[in-house]
Amino acid sequence: SWVPPVFPTALGSQNRTMYSVTEFVLLGFPGLRDLQSCFFSLFLLLYLLTLLGNGAIACAVKWDSRLHTPMYILLGNFAFLEIWYVSSTVPNMLANILSETKTISFSGCFLQFYLFFSLGTTECFFLSVMAYDRYLAICRPLHYPSIMTGKFCKTLVCVCWVSGFLCYPVPIALISHLPFCGPNIIDHFVCDPGPLLALACIRSPSAELVCYTFNSVIIFGPFLSILGSYTLVLRAVLRVPSAAGRMKAFSTCGSHLMVVSLFYGTLMVMYVSPTSGNPAGMHKIVTLVYSAVTPLLNPLIYSLRNKDMKDALKRVLKLPVSHS
Repeated sequence: SWVPPVFPTALGSQNRTMYSVTEFVLLGFPGLRDLQSCFFSLFLLLYLLTLLGNGAIACAVKWDSRLHTPMYILLGNFAFLEIWYVSSTVPNMLANILSETKTISFSGCFLQFYLFFSLGTTECFFLSVMAYDRYLAICRPLHYPSIMTGKFCKTLVCVCWVSGFLCYPVPIALISHLPFCGPNIIDHFVCDPGPLLALACIRSPSAELVCYTFNSVIIFGPFLSILGSYTLVLRAVLRVPSAAGRMKAFSTCGSHLMVVSLFYGTLMVMYVSPTSGNPAGMHKIVTLVYSAVTPLLNPLIYSLRNKDMKDALKRVLKLPVSHS
């Protein structure tokens, strides 16, 4: 939808009046009405399971004093983060599936953009800090208690949250101040910088460069940190003489490596690899994987591979705990 003329500009050799877009249309997953109902039921079920799984982990870490250690404090905050991360997109996607107009206000679109990318950035930072924690535990076990103290762990948690929300105001300010004069249709289920830049009436190479630079730094910075941590972990583990000792060392970081692979694999395909030739449908599927499917799988990965977490979840759910 558009409002009366707001500002004039010259396009080519003719003066035309431009209109300011007041809302966008998120197409989401268009299809037959019965398929829309199936999509809604499936995504609602995935969302509720994600909230239940991550909420259970966050509560287990909060309520079980046995898990009040740096590794589990980081995991509890990560699970809490996943709840907000998935909630920044899925509820609006569910509402859009049922909506006839599928519209989102201009300010609402950029608010979703900010929350979604800020929470995603915070997740990158948390994964990096969790890799550093595993590096200290495996490579410097004697110094681990003196380095990863409760105070230092809480400081790292605060830094992750605060820095994650301080990264994207600049790109959002640049894109939101571009002139949008129509069309206002975004072939996606989330307000993404790529489609928004494509809808602007005037191309802005500086805004595109800033967005690409921010995405690359935010993705590759923590990723290289994780890669460095696990390179040192691998060197240390391979020096362990016994096979049982190597397996025990690998088991402490196996879950985290699986989560990193899931999250970063899809993230790099979406925002770093050359995707200009890929169809919009592929962008939606990749975005859906790292924004909705990965948060659903994380509780399963962490709980199924960790006996302490499984026992804590059983205590939270009032289930019998095995003492073997």
